[in-house]
Amino acid sequence: QVQLVESGGGLVQAGGSLRLSCEASGNSRTISSINAMGWYRQAPGKQRELVADITGSGSTNYADSVKGRFTISRDNAKNTVYLQMNSLKPEDTAVYYCNAAKTTYNYWGQGTQVTVSS
Repeated sequence: QVQLVESGGGLVQAGGSLRLSCEASGNSRTISSINAMGWYRQAPGKQRELVADITGSGSTNYADSVKGRFTISRDNAKNTVYLQMNSLKPEDTAVYYCNAAKTTYNYWGQGTQVTVSS
């Protein structure tokens, strides 16, 4: 079993920055079998969408809406993934969820609120 604990959300003005962190803890064998970690977000009335993810080897993938503004990184030694969010826009307002993906199962964090005021 794996637990994901997120931190770093909050309220920021448009144009500002936030950094989200997500630490995975639990069974070390299970953690080592995780293929990719990433961030999803869900705004009110909308479906959950991928923001960015990163594999253990460092390959990254971003939603078009955040390319050039957000950067995902991973510290394998700390089992932690980060999301640096710059030039934030009001439309980035959402609950951000950490995800850890195995081949046949996904783990989710509890979510952290990001609110960007105009």
